[in-house]
Amino acid sequence: MNSTPIQFLVTLEEANLIFKALGKLPFADVYALIGKLNEQANNQLAPQEEMEEE
Repeated sequence: MNSTPIQFLVTLEEANLIFKALGKLPFADVYALIGKLNEQANNQLAPQEEMEEE
């Protein structure tokens, strides 16, 4: 498998749809990917949420 990283630019709504679709697959096959995507999403959304609180 090629391990070259790539980036996707999607809306929050599209990201949620991706998570929903992944949730329909066997957990053992996708749990690591879901964790990785979730971590990246949280890192991007945290600064935005902090700005909204100020």
